[in-house]
Amino acid sequence: MVRLVSTVSDADLEGLRGHLEAGLSDYLADLARLVNVDCGSYTKAGVDHNGRWFADALAELGAQVTVETNDALGDTVVATLEGRGVGRCLLIGHLDTVFDEGTVAERPFAIRDGRAFGPGVDDMKSGLLSGIYALRALRALRSAAGADAGPADWLPFARLTYVANPDEEIGSPASTPVIRRHAEDADVCFVLESARDNGDIVSARKGIADYQLAIAGRAAHAGVEPEKGRSAIVEAAHKTLALTALNGRWPGATINVGVIEGGTRPNVVAESCTLKVDVRAISRADLDAVESAIDEIAMTATVPDTVCVISLIHSWQPMEKTPAVAVLVEQAIELAARLDFELRDTATGGASDANTTSGMGVPTLDGLGPVGGADHAPGEYVEIDSIVPRTALLAALLLSAAGSR
Repeated sequence: MVRLVSTVSDADLEGLRGHLEAGLSDYLADLARLVNVDCGSYTKAGVDHNGRWFADALAELGAQVTVETNDALGDTVVATLEGRGVGRCLLIGHLDTVFDEGTVAERPFAIRDGRAFGPGVDDMKSGLLSGIYALRALRALRSAAGADAGPADWLPFARLTYVANPDEEIGSPASTPVIRRHAEDADVCFVLESARDNGDIVSARKGIADYQLAIAGRAAHAGVEPEKGRSAIVEAAHKTLALTALNGRWPGATINVGVIEGGTRPNVVAESCTLKVDVRAISRADLDAVESAIDEIAMTATVPDTVCVISLIHSWQPMEKTPAVAVLVEQAIELAARLDFELRDTATGGASDANTTSGMGVPTLDGLGPVGGADHAPGEYVEIDSIVPRTALLAALLLSAAGSR
């Protein structure tokens, strides 16, 4: 359990902020370099190109770097720094974006009116980069031996593992086993997604379950002998209404039938139909309750002789604001105030790799990158004046979490 003990001095905060202010131009140059590489989830060459940059940057910090290769998707970069501090910390960020190849040519990195723009600038190349710069700031602050010191001289944790994964935007299919392996003995996890556009960090995320309901009926000529048919589409319509009616039964839970696929021709009673359903809930108990309700709907037929097979396609446990997470939030808010900005935490409906670590019981905070917005859209941006204070907060939070154990 993390307990709140202020271990970060005013001199620490001033040192961290001063080092980051002096390095802001370098940060922006690195951000431009990373943003100007197409690295959508299926653009392996670009993801791996940026992955090598992070591997080199982490190796320069004294990390032992391994690369978990993947033939289809990008590789997962895992860096481990060994220190003489206390506890084990996990940092996670993703290398991939949602954008197709050629997007960089259409709208490369640019700075206008105090904002940095470009594909992936907020989601989440700036957050990944802040992780590097926060560690560099800690090295500069704590290392009596100078810039060439190893992590044993400056790392506040016994071990810190940094995972740069290649596939978060498609649900982290390749990297989740890697993340889970390194989360098994972690004491705390910080996920480097950017802060919300109003500056909030994220202390809770809904759990998600994606279901497929495959309905089988009986085909027949719709004009000559429709009575011999059993319409899978009609059964799907009944199930869609029943699923939609579940909304509101559990606070914050949402059930959405987002895709219906079925039938062959207008003059044929549909033999098959498939529903794809998105479920989100705040707590694990509510997610389990929704699952039971969906199972009941799937197994109950309104159209006689139709059969439904339900499959769970993907699932992420909720990221819940546990007492240990609440303490981390208190630490972050206190440190932000001392860095001269107000901070709040929030809950959101979207999932991230934080759901994986939190679902394993690791106290996890998310949204610790710079402030930005318009993710997945042409106007995606990062507020440049948020880079130094938010990266200083991340560095200070690493000091505080390690010293509060």
